[in-house]
Amino acid sequence: MNHLGIKKGDKVVIIGGGFAGLHLATALMKADLRVILVDKQNHHQFQPLFYQVATGRLEPSSISFPFRKIFQKSKNVDFRMADIINISPTEKKIMTSYDRTITYDHLIIATGCKTNFFGNKAMSENAFSMKTTEESIDIRNKILFSFEKEIFARPEEKQAWLNIVIVGAGATGVELSGAFAELKKNVLPKDYHNIDFSKFNIILLEGSKYTLNNMSEESKVSSRVYLEEMGVIVKTETMIESYDGNVAVLNTGEKIPTKNVIWAAGVTGNIIDGLEPQDIFRNRYIVDRFNKLKRFDNIYALGDIAYMETPKFPKGQPQVANVAITQAKNLGKNIIKSLKNENFEPIEYEYKDLGMMATIGKHKAVVELPFIKFKGPLAWYVWMFLHLMLILSVRNKIVIFFNWAWSYLTQDTSLRLITKINYQKEKVTDI
Repeated sequence: MNHLGIKKGDKVVIIGGGFAGLHLATALMKADLRVILVDKQNHHQFQPLFYQVATGRLEPSSISFPFRKIFQKSKNVDFRMADIINISPTEKKIMTSYDRTITYDHLIIATGCKTNFFGNKAMSENAFSMKTTEESIDIRNKILFSFEKEIFARPEEKQAWLNIVIVGAGATGVELSGAFAELKKNVLPKDYHNIDFSKFNIILLEGSKYTLNNMSEESKVSSRVYLEEMGVIVKTETMIESYDGNVAVLNTGEKIPTKNVIWAAGVTGNIIDGLEPQDIFRNRYIVDRFNKLKRFDNIYALGDIAYMETPKFPKGQPQVANVAITQAKNLGKNIIKSLKNENFEPIEYEYKDLGMMATIGKHKAVVELPFIKFKGPLAWYVWMFLHLMLILSVRNKIVIFFNWAWSYLTQDTSLRLITKINYQKEKVTDI
């Protein structure tokens, strides 16, 4: 047996098929282990492009990858579609929502994050979040439906259908706002000739002083300038206090009539019942430099759900995709090398910050690399290239590239299907 306690033939169960879980399962495809990947979805979701699904630029299938397709040629990796509701460390098993158990020798938790509404129940019930492909589709359907609804709405109700409020000016909020602004300028007026789109407002709220608050001063300023040039109403140092599905009340006292509030203001870890409070800090599992939970020899956590203190990051690793990917790769290498050599000393993890980037609109983006910062058209092309390279399959790369090229040349998109909506019967005064 090696330093990690993993031996050939052991059963390794990975909960979560996000960036961390998928990359670890891929790294172990040829290892002499039995690997089971469990996820409540049957596909991997490329979260950085959710906003493009929500704004009708990409089809969901372009950024979704079925797990069984990914591992169809693997002899040791299998997939189970299930929601995990409990972990029993003493019995070495997990309980699924199907009232069935999955046993394990070693468990890797890679459940990622969910939207954090900070205890605001009304907000969670009435606002949209965007953490899954399905939620992105819901936003697309509702926003498109809003324009159909506006046509039939009473005069006093029309503005509520034409106000979109986006809460949180991190990368997600900024990219969503910019995408909606381009739809307003280039696409929607061609489709809806009888709607006055000068009244269509995209309102971005941010509690801090800046947009893209975790980037440099230059990027903060540039992103806001880009957004306001595109017609986005940016309100910093402003928070939403309540939303009942019809009116958003801000901490400034302002009331905004709106049928569409999108919450992009924060995340919290997807904690599973079964472990003790002492294993958790700020809704993340406390792990050592090898991603192992400190009280267990056979339970690990990866990515957003893992809280790891290191010399460079004494307050924990940032919750970004590259951390999840590199932690998974590091653990995968440690496991494989340990299986081959019992005396192998596992390598401690440390995150190497490769930079940050965000796109706001056509030829409008900011990129910060360790050795250079830049913005504008070059940054926009770099953003597109790097995200295209991260897409899993060649087919999907081609599909996304074609959609982006078509949108670039025509300033249009044909992906405006309303596929699911709960139509409400309302009395109208005029048609």
